[in-house]
This record gives sequence, C-alpha cells and structure tokens, in this order.
Amino acid sequence: MSNDREALLLEDDPRPFVRRLTLNRPKKRNALSNPLRSELFDALHRADADREIRVVVLRGAGSSFSSGYDLSGNNQQDLPYASTMGDGFWPRHVVDGAFRIWDLAKPVIAQVHGYCLAGGSELMASCDLAYVGESAQIGYPPVRLMSPPDNQFHPWLASMRDAMELMLTGDAIDGHEAVRMHLANRCFPDDALEEEVLAVAERIAKIPTDLQQLNKRSVHRAMEIMGMRAAIRAGTEIQTLGFHQKSAREYLKKITEDLNKALEERDKAFGDFRGRERDGDDGA
Repeated sequence: MSNDREALLLEDDPRPFVRRLTLNRPKKRNALSNPLRSELFDALHRADADREIRVVVLRGAGSSFSSGYDLSGNNQQDLPYASTMGDGFWPRHVVDGAFRIWDLAKPVIAQVHGYCLAGGSELMASCDLAYVGESAQIGYPPVRLMSPPDNQFHPWLASMRDAMELMLTGDAIDGHEAVRMHLANRCFPDDALEEEVLAVAERIAKIPTDLQQLNKRSVHRAMEIMGMRAAIRAGTEIQTLGFHQKSAREYLKKITEDLNKALEERDKAFGDFRGRERDGDDGA
C-alpha cells in the first residue's frame, strides 16, 4: 500500500508480514500534528487487524524521526480520538495514545534517526522496540522552560540517575548513549539502520501472531504489576501542575507571540537545538 507523496503518512510492506509506516512531514522534521497523529493511529489499527501483517516498523522521512508535537497548531482540534477537555487534557490525551500503541496485539518497532525530541521521544518509548542511528538526538527540551514530560517513561526505561539527569537538563543523547541508558535496544551506523531494522522485523515475523501477542503481553503485564501504567498516568497530573508555574506561564505567552524566538531563548544558554540553529521546524 502506498499513499500519494503529499500524504502525512506513507505506508508500504518492505518484507513479508512487515508493514512500514513513515511520518511524512520532512520540512517540519515530522512534527506531530493532530492530522498526522490521526493517520498514524488509523494505520496502526489497520495493521493490527490485518492477518497478513505480523510486525510494524515506524520511521520518519527526511532528516529526523520526529522533532516533537507541532506547537504551531491548535492541539484541541482534529484529535485522533476523543478526550475530555479541562485542566490536564493534553497530557492525559497523549498518555491515552501511548497506551493505544502499547496495547496493540502486534509488535511495533521504532526506527529512529536524527531528532527524536519531546513528543517524538514519547512516540519512540510507546513502541515495543527501538533501534537508533548513531547520530540520533533523543531528548526532552521542554523541561527547561515548560513542564515535565506528558509521558513520564524515563524512570521506567532508564535508571533513576540517568532519568534524573535527562529531566534536570533537557539535554539530548546520541544513539550509543540511548542504548546504554536502555532507552533503545541497539545502535547502528546511520547508513545501516534501515536494513538492520528490517532484518529484526523479519526475525520477529517468523513467529505467528497468535503466539507473538502473548509473548508481548507477558512483558507488559510484568511492567504493569510493578506499577508502570499507574505511574505514567499519575505523571500527567505533575505535568499539568508545571503549566501553572510562573516560569511556564511566561514562556507559554512568548510561544504565542513568536514560537521560533521562544524556542531559541529556551536553548540559547545550552548551545543546542534552537540555540544553535534555526530551520523553520515547529516541533517541541
């Protein structure tokens, strides 16, 4: 299956039993708009129901996996699924989406290159496996002036010390460091990433779905018994509290006035992201 080149999401089947989904907003570094998210969730559910598909690979077109949620749009419009409005609506909505991916029967693999920031890193964490290129930049810069993450997966995948450093700096890590921290499975040279991911997908696809979904569920149930799902949901309340802080309110006002300038100000002291370059990307 293949959509036209202007589509927000591209679909193809590069190997037997393997469905590949490609975020296709390269000029925006695949910033996650609600229309793109709607297409993504629809495609994931179609693949989960397709008897000819056993595993899904998710990647990004162009220079990056995803730079985060699209800050230039209205996040209350064109939602991919219904969510109750009110204080804390957005983090609850985001976490509901993460668990929609988590609860799919079939494995989802994140193929990560370039920027994988904020909402992009949350999307990666929602997948069952993550394979990253050496030059990937994975991080959550909104902690610097906005709030803690919507999806607070970090303490569950990384150690407490590593998670704390990521939360207290907003710095990005490369592919090798992501593997060391257990945020990713393996790191490959950038030019080998695609073939290596497809090789893993092919191995996974050798196992019938009726058995594979139980294999996947066994790992998830253990994490749930330890409290992962409840803790991530509880984190949405802390994220909501962040938006009521004086620093966050001032920063959000600057975002509405001039998004690019606000992002540059956030990162200038750190010398990274928008503090280093300006390219028209509207992601977080």
